[in-house]
Amino acid sequence: MTIYEVKERNETLIANLLDVWESSVRATHLFLSEKEIESIKTYVPEALKGILHLIIAENESGMPVAFMGVQDGSLEMLFIRQGERGKGLGRKLIEKGIAEYSAERLAVNEQNPRAKGFYEHMGFEVYKRSDLDEQGNPYPLLYMKLSGNK
Repeated sequence: MTIYEVKERNETLIANLLDVWESSVRATHLFLSEKEIESIKTYVPEALKGILHLIIAENESGMPVAFMGVQDGSLEMLFIRQGERGKGLGRKLIEKGIAEYSAERLAVNEQNPRAKGFYEHMGFEVYKRSDLDEQGNPYPLLYMKLSGNK
């Protein structure tokens, strides 16, 4: 497994990361309808192109299997292809995000308790909750920060 930051974000890479995103979301975001997934999917490419630090994990074949995005000390995205979950990849990405990109904050869907538990295991704690997500949809977000950070 190779993990590195990408600066050049061509259409092939974006398409491969969109596949990783969709695989991950379908496995973990069970509260979203098919229509909502398809709607969100339309703006994921722009988010991938616009995030300051985009870190990807590739398998031995050179195909992306996970990625995270970090900007201004905030973990903005972390997605792992369904078949790759549970192998320590999320931990490796988070550790890299904290050590190399000062990731100390994130937001997670309240309806994704496994993700919340994972982030707690990695040292994050909830400090705030909102009833709506950033698009104004009725999906509560939990805002988390590294323990000990104000």
